[in-house]
Amino acid sequence: MKTVCFGEIMLRLNPKGHLRFLQANELEATYSGAEANVAVSLANYGVPALFVGKTPEHDIGQAAVNALRRYGVDTTFVVRGGDRLGIYFVEKGASQRASKVIYDRAGSALATAGADDFDWPHILAGAKWFHFTGITPALNDDLAAACKTALQIAQKMGVTTSCDLNYRKNLWSREKAGHVLSDLLPLVNVCIANEEDTADVFGIHAEDSDVQKGELSREGYVSVAQQLAKRFGLQKVAVTLRGSLSASDNRWSGMLYDALDQAAYFATDYAIHIVDRVGGGDAFAGGLIYALLHGHDCQRAVDFATAASCLQHSVEHDFNLVSVAEVEALMRGDASGRVRR
Repeated sequence: MKTVCFGEIMLRLNPKGHLRFLQANELEATYSGAEANVAVSLANYGVPALFVGKTPEHDIGQAAVNALRRYGVDTTFVVRGGDRLGIYFVEKGASQRASKVIYDRAGSALATAGADDFDWPHILAGAKWFHFTGITPALNDDLAAACKTALQIAQKMGVTTSCDLNYRKNLWSREKAGHVLSDLLPLVNVCIANEEDTADVFGIHAEDSDVQKGELSREGYVSVAQQLAKRFGLQKVAVTLRGSLSASDNRWSGMLYDALDQAAYFATDYAIHIVDRVGGGDAFAGGLIYALLHGHDCQRAVDFATAASCLQHSVEHDFNLVSVAEVEALMRGDASGRVRR
């Protein structure tokens, strides 16, 4: 069940606890990245996970590679080179104060990579699944070309493919994102998105929903998934459903639409108190890939993905360090948080 995740791993720096940037005298250092987070989730669930990217040869680049190896991710095809590792700073919000993210990633190792840095037939040999996000093709045109080549080869080799849209306005315009992703999504089997991504990139809105007010319409999200599936020939569309009551408390659920059956499956709606919000969507993606790889039906797959990402919100930093047993316990209704001895 080898999986391949293609993207950028970065250095995350954040004040301890809920201190603001302006208060902090020291910053915690960890490593993260959308596709790296998915790879760690899969490895943690016992799935052979291979991460493909590029990091500098210096000690900080090696520390990023070591962070993945610590959790069992295969880094054989991480290209070494470039001058710097991308950085992002996180200030965790609380109550009515929103979280804040500041990026310092211009000129990072992966952003300077070329399409010919990656030998896709070799990388994808024996793989069952290939995953990337919209962040990777946003970094430069060569990486967009690399994503397309990887998808074309995966298609020929019978490898299932997935893309989490993950639109980042600081990386590219809505227009370019729409153009590039419209070229890639016809080669994708499973698309993961949220209402903001689909609205920003493709102009597809969930009717009767307001994410700012935490008001979500199930029918509106089914329509979003149907439109995406029809436009790009997708087999499945997964949508994360976040109702933001405050920075500390959210409602969290998910939906999986199966284009073949033309049916939508909704997961349990959880009330979550957030320890760390960053990485929640990646935990959903990792859980969904795990469940679909193991042949779970659509209802169980979205239930697993949603429960996994629900638990991730209780974990400091971006990697989802929960077990399959913990996810399945939550799926069975064990949400008390009582001490286990």
